Amino acid sequence: MIHLGIVEDEAFMLQSIRETFTDMPDIKIALEAQTMGECLDEINSNLMLTTLLLDINLPGMSGLQGIRLLKEKLPNLDIIMLTNLDSSDDIFKALCAGAVAYISKKKVNPPILREAVVTVSRGESYMSPGIARKVVQYFAPPDRASISPQLTVRQHQIVELLTNGLSYKLIADKLMISVETVRDHIKKIYRVLEVNSKAEVMAKKHKGEI
Repeated sequence: MIHLGIVEDEAFMLQSIRETFTDMPDIKIALEAQTMGECLDEINSNLMLTTLLLDINLPGMSGLQGIRLLKEKLPNLDIIMLTNLDSSDDIFKALCAGAVAYISKKKVNPPILREAVVTVSRGESYMSPGIARKVVQYFAPPDRASISPQLTVRQHQIVELLTNGLSYKLIADKLMISVETVRDHIKKIYRVLEVNSKAEVMAKKHKGEI
């Protein structure tokens, strides 16, 4: 039995998703919420929840921000992201945080939702075709001609520490420089690599572009 939760702030969409699963005896709706706060409040030791359809763009705390909190409460929870946003950065952040599936609302329909829920219940991942293509492109081996200019030795050290999860303060302490110097280096790193976030730096490092 799949115990399904739905977190969606649009009432019409929430109802539509609920109705998608009403005639499926192997799937039980165990939780419905319209905000991340409501969802977290409903999760307790007595709640049976195996899979969660989670809207990324929620009022207050976003679905993206809530993934780690959900995984802390329910480590084995399969999270399927629902979103109108399909930027590579958001996809990468959601997958890194613990989501196992990512569906674009632009092309979602009942068969896709059912297939996604059943697929992740088998221990697999699911993505809308357009999303899957972005993921493949994100991790594809780089064209050598497009690799960003080489960073300095110090900048490489900072990238290594940053992608290992160290804060600016810890990086500064480890390298015996000021926090302001770390910030200055990171601004230059972002500019050289043509990125705007830590997640994008991590992706470039994963692809061997750094």
